[in-house]
Amino acid sequence: MEIGFDSKVPTYSGGLGILAGDTIKSCADLKVPLVAVTLLYKKGYFDQALDAQGNQKESACLWEPSDFLRPLAAKIQVKIEGRTVVVQAWQYMVQGIGGYRIPIIFLDTDLAENSEYDRSLSYYLYGGDEKHRLAQEIILGIGGVRMLKELNYHRISRYHMNEGHASLLTLELLAQRTKEGSHWDVDGVKRMCAFTTHTPVPAGHDKFSYDLVHGLLNDYIPLDVLKKYGGEERLNMTLLALNLSHYVNGVAKKHGEVSQEMFPGYHIDSITNGVHSLTWVGDSFTKLFDARISGWQHDPFSLRYALSIPREAVWQAHVEAKRTLIEYVNAHTDAQMDLDVMTIGFARRATAYKRADLVFYDIDRLKTIAQQTGKLQFIFSGKAHPRDWPGKELIKKIYAMSASLKDHVKIAYLKNYDMELAKMLISGVDLWLNTPRKPKEASGSSGMKAAHNGVPSLSILDGWWIEGCIEDFTGWSIGSAEDAESNDEQDARFLYEKLEKVIIPSYYTNRTHWIDIMRHSIAINASFFNTHRMVQQYVLNAYSY
Repeated sequence: MEIGFDSKVPTYSGGLGILAGDTIKSCADLKVPLVAVTLLYKKGYFDQALDAQGNQKESACLWEPSDFLRPLAAKIQVKIEGRTVVVQAWQYMVQGIGGYRIPIIFLDTDLAENSEYDRSLSYYLYGGDEKHRLAQEIILGIGGVRMLKELNYHRISRYHMNEGHASLLTLELLAQRTKEGSHWDVDGVKRMCAFTTHTPVPAGHDKFSYDLVHGLLNDYIPLDVLKKYGGEERLNMTLLALNLSHYVNGVAKKHGEVSQEMFPGYHIDSITNGVHSLTWVGDSFTKLFDARISGWQHDPFSLRYALSIPREAVWQAHVEAKRTLIEYVNAHTDAQMDLDVMTIGFARRATAYKRADLVFYDIDRLKTIAQQTGKLQFIFSGKAHPRDWPGKELIKKIYAMSASLKDHVKIAYLKNYDMELAKMLISGVDLWLNTPRKPKEASGSSGMKAAHNGVPSLSILDGWWIEGCIEDFTGWSIGSAEDAESNDEQDARFLYEKLEKVIIPSYYTNRTHWIDIMRHSIAINASFFNTHRMVQQYVLNAYSY
C-alpha cells in the first residue's frame, strides 16, 4: 500500500512504507533484480498542523507527481462493482550505490475516463472507509499483476507481499494460471508467492465481509474458492496470503513466535527488519564513517569496526548532529532547549498503544529526577491517523505536559513528522525512548536508525529490542522480556528507576562509558539491523527453494 523513499514524495505514512523503501534501496545496492509496485497517492497521507493546545488539523499534501515520477504509456483495466476502472502507471527509478537501478511502479486511477469515485482511489493513503480500502487493494493486487504483464515483466519468479494489503494478487495469479474447466493451480501460485506479516495482533489484519467482496468483485473468483483460502466468515487478507504462499515470515524473532501462535496451522519463519544504513546515517556520522571505516556504505556489516573509532571523534560527531537538532527545535518552537542538557527523543505514529505519555505517568517523580539527578528535555513528534481520536488526545496531552512542566523539564512537539525530520531526530537526541504496549510491537525500526548514529535506546523489551538490547552495553530495557503484557504502573516505575539510577548518572558523570555504549550501538546493532543483511536473508529463504 505504501513505499517511502523520499520525504518529498508523500506516498507513505510510517514504518511499513519506510521499510519498503529501505528494502528497495538495499536491493538496488546489492543488485537484486526486483520491481516494486504500489499505489499513487496524489494528496499523500496528510500534512499535519498543530495549534497551541496540540489539536491536529489535516490537509492534503501539495506535490506534483510529474516532478519526481515518469508517466508510462501502459494502461490496464480492472472491474470494481461491475465498472471498468482504467489504471495507468508512473515509474520512479531507485539507483543503488553501484549504479544498479530498480523501478517502482505507481498505479494511478485519477483519469478522465474513470468516475469521480474511482479517481479518488488515487487521492489519499489510508483515507476512506472499508469499501474504499478494498477497492484500493483490488487496484494494488489484481491491477498490479496485470500492469506488470502489460509492462512486459514476463519472467517474474516471485511475488513478495509486504503485509496483506496486496493479497488479492494471489487470486489474479490463480485466474491467469488456471485454464477454464481445469483444477485451480494452487501449488503453482504458492511456488510464486512469499508473504511477510507485520501485524502482531488479530485486530490489525484486514478483513472484509463477503457481501462487500461480492459487491466489488462480483463473480471474479467463485465464492467457494475465496472461502477456502480466505476464511469462511469474512475475507481475511492475511489468511489468503498464508494459504497461497510457499514462504511466510514475521519481522522479528518474537513476532514470528507471536504470529505462529495466531496461525498455528502454518509454518511462520522470522526475518528481523533492518534499515538502509546510508539513508539513515546523519551527515556528521557519514563523514566520520567515511574517514574511519572503509567500504561501510557497500557493506554495513563493517560498521562493527566502530569499536576502534576514538571516543572523542564519536562524541564530536554526535554534538554536531545534536546542535543541528536543537537549533531546529528552537527555531520552530518556543521550547528554548539547551545543547548541554540530556535530550530524549520519542517519534512515531501517535496512537494509544505506543504510549508516548508513559514517561508522564508520575510527573512528580519525573520532576524530582530532573531536579536531583540531572536535567532532562524531551522532543516528541508523530502524526495521529485522522480518525484516531485517542491518538489525537495523546498529542494534546503532551502539549499540556509541556506547559505544566516548563519550569522543570523542557518539552517540544515537532509537527509534520516525515523522513527528513526523523533523520534529524534519530541522529540528534542523546537517548531514544520506545514504550509500546506489549505484545503489539511487531519489530519497530526507529531505534535501529538511532543506533546507526550512536544513539542508544531505552525501550520495552518487545519487537527487535529483545534481540538488540544488551543491558548497559547497547542500551537499556524497561521491564522484562518475560512479561507477556504491559502494565503502565510497573513499566513507568522501571523507566524512572533506569533513568534515575543508571542512565542520567552515566550521561553526566561517566562520559567514557556513555561513548562506549554509543560505539557498541553502532558496532553491534547498526552492523546487523540493516536492510542489506535483511535482503540477503530474503534472497536465501524467501526467493530461493
